Amino acid sequence: MSIIWTILIGFLIGLVAKFLMPGRDPAGFIITVLIGIAGSVIASYLGGALGWYRVGEPAGFLASVIGAMLLLFGYRMVSGNRG
Repeated sequence: MSIIWTILIGFLIGLVAKFLMPGRDPAGFIITVLIGIAGSVIASYLGGALGWYRVGEPAGFLASVIGAMLLLFGYRMVSGNRG
């Protein structure tokens, strides 16, 4: 059940990140979920490094969305589709 919950939250975070970043990109459902999950992981790691979160504590929703937006920006730069 934990994996399903993680995928669902990752999908929601990925959708919010795509909504907040205008422009077209070829990311489909799977890429959206992966970007959202990876955004959460990035936010947790950076938040822990900066002292915002303790080790093992998940990042907050806003930090996860920001992490996903950074990842989506990088994805667009690498794929050559800048909107």
